[in-house]
Amino acid sequence: MATGALLLLLLLAGVAVAQRVVTVESGPLVRTEGSHVTIWCNVTGYKDGVEQDFEWSMYLAAAQDREIRIVSTAQPNYAYTVYAQRVNSKEIFVERLSRDSAVLHITKIQAGDQGLFECYTPNTDGRYLGSYSARTNVTVIADSLTVTAPVQTLSKVEGDTLQLTCEVSRTTEQHTHLSVGWYLRSPEEATAPPQELVTLSRDFVLRSGGPYRQRMAAGDLRLDKTSATSYRLTIHKLQPMDQGLLYCQAAEWIQDADGSWFAMTRKQSDKTQLRIQPTDRDFSIQVNTERRSFTAGEPLELRCTIEAQNVPERFFSVSWVFSSSPVAVVGPSAVPVLGPDYVAREAAGHITVRKESPNVHLLKLQHLRPDDAGKYICRVTEREKTPTGDFIDRSKRSRNVQITVLPLKSNITIALSINSSEVLEGDAVQLTCSVQSTTGPLSVVWHRTDKQATVPPEELASVDRDGTVWHSPAYRERSSYGEIRVEKMQADTFLLSLYNALPGDEGQYRCVATEWFQTGTEPELTWEKIGEKSATKTVTVKTVESSFSVSASSRTPSVTFGDSFDLLCLVKPRHNPRVPTSVTWRFMPAGSEAEDEEQGEFKDLVTFTREGTLQWGEQLLGLGTRTTVDRSHSNTNFRLSVTRAGRREAGKYQCSAILWRRNYDNSWSRVANRTSNLLGISVLQPESKLRVQKTNQSQVHPEDSRVRINCTIASQTSHDSQHAVLWYVRRATGSEADELLLRIERSGAFEYGAYADEERLRRRVQAERLSPRSYVLTLNRAESSDSGTYYCLVEEWLSDPDGAWYRLSREASGLTQVLVRQPEVRLQVEELESNVTVEESDSIRLGCSIPSQSSRDSRFSVSWYVEHAQDVDVDEEEDGQPGEDEGDRECVFSIGHDAVFGNGNCSPREEAGPTSRLQFERMASDQYSLTIQGARPTDAGRYYCHVEEWLLNPRNAWYRLATNNSGYTIVNVLQQVSTMHSVVCANESLFYFVFFYPFPIFGILLIALLLVRYKGRGSSKSQEGKNGAPLLWIKEPHLSYSPTCLDPPALSLHPGSVD
Repeated sequence: MATGALLLLLLLAGVAVAQRVVTVESGPLVRTEGSHVTIWCNVTGYKDGVEQDFEWSMYLAAAQDREIRIVSTAQPNYAYTVYAQRVNSKEIFVERLSRDSAVLHITKIQAGDQGLFECYTPNTDGRYLGSYSARTNVTVIADSLTVTAPVQTLSKVEGDTLQLTCEVSRTTEQHTHLSVGWYLRSPEEATAPPQELVTLSRDFVLRSGGPYRQRMAAGDLRLDKTSATSYRLTIHKLQPMDQGLLYCQAAEWIQDADGSWFAMTRKQSDKTQLRIQPTDRDFSIQVNTERRSFTAGEPLELRCTIEAQNVPERFFSVSWVFSSSPVAVVGPSAVPVLGPDYVAREAAGHITVRKESPNVHLLKLQHLRPDDAGKYICRVTEREKTPTGDFIDRSKRSRNVQITVLPLKSNITIALSINSSEVLEGDAVQLTCSVQSTTGPLSVVWHRTDKQATVPPEELASVDRDGTVWHSPAYRERSSYGEIRVEKMQADTFLLSLYNALPGDEGQYRCVATEWFQTGTEPELTWEKIGEKSATKTVTVKTVESSFSVSASSRTPSVTFGDSFDLLCLVKPRHNPRVPTSVTWRFMPAGSEAEDEEQGEFKDLVTFTREGTLQWGEQLLGLGTRTTVDRSHSNTNFRLSVTRAGRREAGKYQCSAILWRRNYDNSWSRVANRTSNLLGISVLQPESKLRVQKTNQSQVHPEDSRVRINCTIASQTSHDSQHAVLWYVRRATGSEADELLLRIERSGAFEYGAYADEERLRRRVQAERLSPRSYVLTLNRAESSDSGTYYCLVEEWLSDPDGAWYRLSREASGLTQVLVRQPEVRLQVEELESNVTVEESDSIRLGCSIPSQSSRDSRFSVSWYVEHAQDVDVDEEEDGQPGEDEGDRECVFSIGHDAVFGNGNCSPREEAGPTSRLQFERMASDQYSLTIQGARPTDAGRYYCHVEEWLLNPRNAWYRLATNNSGYTIVNVLQQVSTMHSVVCANESLFYFVFFYPFPIFGILLIALLLVRYKGRGSSKSQEGKNGAPLLWIKEPHLSYSPTCLDPPALSLHPGSVD
């Protein structure tokens, strides 16, 4: 017993050792979206020496029984489509740590990855024992951590204090901790890891990097949490090693289920560039100038540059010295103080002393003098405050700068330009005298001589060096009216303008420029003439009368009604305000009595006066015409524009021009008169663009339907066109002229043609205008007589500019062939043949079925015929058709389409009445039957029904559309055998003797017996009958019988009445 228990324990122990166990990182694991997530998986209890594979899957919370495969170490295409792309891009992969351990990496987890992750290890032992998978829950939350710090560049001096602030916040609902630290990255070593300055860990422990531990212990390095989200870094006594990029880094930590802390996300702020200037109190001075040799009158610029650290925060004063004589002193406040010899020059603006920047000072002499030559130095003094509160001055001076000032020599050059060497009379002459390479002020004198130089030069005007203008007496009067003008445009540019040039202004013009230089000092200033140059130009003045001409032209000698045309009058030479032109447009209408322009009379239309105004003449154009006139900017082209031209604008046009000269005293002189060529303008009717759609059509309509015929205008000459539409109908080919149905005037009025009245179409015809270009003719309740060819004739009307309407063109549309048909014949009568055999005196039922009819409004006339052919062969009967032999047929019954008996197409042999054997029925609109009662041997034969289909035409008259016959119904009547019963029934006397007379006789006998009996009783009972007792009277018995005589008569007695 004990031995068995021991063996059982050993067996269980062996099984326990060999049992497989898979474990994963315990959850739940809370991770932020976008972070790198790792999940480890281990397996134990497997057969040694076999490498294990790992397969990762996940289950969504919404479908926990649905496996989504992610990645496998054994199967390359293990992942489902939702994870395949991320696995292929190595965003998700498995890192194998050993044979039985692996880690799942998700480098960038997404919100959709939240769920239950399972690690499965395929069996490698040959048997299943233990657990082969393990699961852990992963929760993905939003990344709410923010780390912000301003981007800035700071420059500090060694020993200064630095303070930076970083804002760190998060909105995570889970319990998390923050760690915040400041780091320094050296710009020289970009690849080196950043240096940790100070960090506040997740456990609220403050620590610093190796090099900064001592400085934090000394209080020179601090990290303070100033608010719920603000962390401030303070560094006292900055050192050069603190230079670089400073940034703040924060991490959000969460504690997993196993008690370990995991950094869900890390973020950095923007970087601050920190520059530290080492402490150096020394400075140096340098004086710069472009050159050291100048010419008198040129400007001199000297710049004194202070080279030192942190110049803006230090106090420097600069002194300019010339040959041991102070020029100016600029203190730390940048206010200059001039020396006594330079105050006057500074007031005159000839010297400038200013501080261009914290370390650059400028001395500028505007006009150098010969006595400005010598040595210039810059002396700089720094005032510094000592720790004891005293001030000490340290001064330095620059090297001597030797300046040489050479005597002034004139190097001027002169250029004379002219707007045109040949000008028209009245135009302006402008001479520009440009002087270059000047150092001092200039004076200019203008001279003129004739072309032959037969007289001495004549002075026109002059400009002094200070800009004063002087005119010579000969030209003073013209200059007073503004005819001659002399200007100093710039310091080296002078202008002579002759407005309204005259023929006498022709000649050579000379510009003489003189350069001056001022010497001495105030108040003893003198001007020295240092150079003179001159230039000449020849001016030719062309009289306007020699080139004065007038011509007229037009691009459109022929225009259409409503169009515009332009007439151009070209006047040469171009317009000159001093020699203006007055232009007049003249007109002679077409159709005048005169045959040519010499005899015709031209009248003025409009005149452009020399002042630029318009003056309308006595001739006016049409009322609907608008006339506009304008002229070009240069007053060379004078245009007459006529819009909406009409008949009144046709004729001959001409322009005339008068040339005027304006004298300098504002009086006017008439110089010349010119007349242009004639322009003939024809105003024609516009070419018609009317196009009516000419597509030929065919229309087939049934009677009593609506016929619509379209008339479409494809194009028209103008959008203002109006149309009159005439509708015509053409009967059969070879008939007389087309008949006018209807005319629609352009005003919309209707006028019916004679044909409409003849054919009584006035009530049925209808014309419509659907749009300005679409017309429709409608025939209501069409008749077959309406068949024919229809078309429309369109007339296009336009209004001329004077408001009168004229017909421009006519065009017919395509032909529309209209065929109005009676309804298609679809009448069909049942043609099935049948044999009927009845006994004599039976009923014969004949049917007539109409399976198809032409119209639902059809009415039918039905007649039955019978053919008696005792000697006709049976085969001949089968081959025959109903109604072919009308001589042998006999009309049995007829009913007309108006439902009147006997009103059909035949006369029945037996008239309808109470005694008639014929019984007619109409079960439906297409089902008819005729019953012949009391069949006789003579009724045998071939029966068929004849059907006529009638319709009501649009004029409410009935007409026969079609006829058709049914198939034969062969009727055989069997005669009865002569029996007692038949003999009695066949003889009327014998019938009454057998079936009627015995009953009255029996009744009489019965009455007699009753009377005898009552009579015997009366004698024994005091004769009651004699006292008025009523007697019983029996009426004549009522005999009910069948007319077929097949059944015995039934006798019924009815009680009589007591009298």
